[in-house]
Amino acid sequence: MGSSVLPAPEPLLSPKGWGMYFACIALVAGLAPILNLVLPNGHPMHMSDFAVSLLGKIMCYAICALAMDLIWGYCGILSLGHGLFFALGGYAMGMYLMRQIGRDGNYKSLLPDFMVFLDWKELPWHWALSDSFGATLALVVLAPGLLAFVFGFFAFRSRIKGVYFSIITQAMTFAFMLLFFRNETGFGGNNGFTDFKRILDMPLATAHMRMVLFVLTGLTLLGFYLLARWLMRSKYGRVLQALRDAESRLMFCGYSPMPYKLSIWVLSAVMCGVAGALYVPQVGIINPSEMSPANSIEIAIWAAVGGRGTLVGPIVGAFLVNGAKSWLTVTAPEFWLYFLGGLFIVVTLYLPQGVVGWLRQMGSRWGQNAAPGKGDGS
Repeated sequence: MGSSVLPAPEPLLSPKGWGMYFACIALVAGLAPILNLVLPNGHPMHMSDFAVSLLGKIMCYAICALAMDLIWGYCGILSLGHGLFFALGGYAMGMYLMRQIGRDGNYKSLLPDFMVFLDWKELPWHWALSDSFGATLALVVLAPGLLAFVFGFFAFRSRIKGVYFSIITQAMTFAFMLLFFRNETGFGGNNGFTDFKRILDMPLATAHMRMVLFVLTGLTLLGFYLLARWLMRSKYGRVLQALRDAESRLMFCGYSPMPYKLSIWVLSAVMCGVAGALYVPQVGIINPSEMSPANSIEIAIWAAVGGRGTLVGPIVGAFLVNGAKSWLTVTAPEFWLYFLGGLFIVVTLYLPQGVVGWLRQMGSRWGQNAAPGKGDGS
């Protein structure tokens, strides 16, 4: 009897891909600190503090877009509530940063200013471990992860899918937004958390701390990208793609969809929570508006514009859309929403594979046209 030989697994990245990956690490962790901290303000190559903050914020958004690609691009699950998981991670970090203020607040109290204003006498129970950085890091993962697990367990067990699942996720994030707007929940109500001063007892509003957060965000994004690529090239990732394309056939082959859907759903939520935790100290505020359904829709737009099912596409989409947003909201703020809606329509009609998919098609056509013998009759 002949023995079948399995093909050798493909490398995680090609040599060129590894080169680009390490180049990105060098840009984030090497070049950016030099341009911002070493070069003086008047130097033409100086990277301003505004640029550091803006790029750091966009990299947090890019993590969310990558998380969206894992569930939408590779598993076919469109979530319109991922802004909730982003906000939960942000609130977990915000609680710690509020405790770090200490007596430097307006009321010189150990309680956060909004609690003193509301005449609270002690911290609520869910603030018990908010002064511990280790507990905060655990909460950044557990809060969105547990909520996603509970929600996903009942949704996937009930076989809710398609537009119904999207609507339910949107309703969930809207309900949480209304809950966090209430003062009695202990999350700052409409104003949320702000006026942060320290992290790990070190001043937050310094150029060096700003750069530390920038580098940490960039390395986290690159780490999540590598993790996502490893997952999607494994058997686990192939099963997810089979779920997206033909779930009934996969069930006929003996696979249960629920463990795969639930696990990637929870991982995606945790990634958004980590992004929110990195976002808050860089931006300096977190409030219930981050849970707005419109924010969750924007995450889906980033993934669609960049290219679903490509991993790198949603990252590119996050940079393109938010870069355009940063420019348009200054030069022509009244046209931003029209631009966003028009961009989504154009991508849906003419670029179904997003910008990265279109670039790959153009590169493939150029390669075919440049091949020997093309067009010369041979």
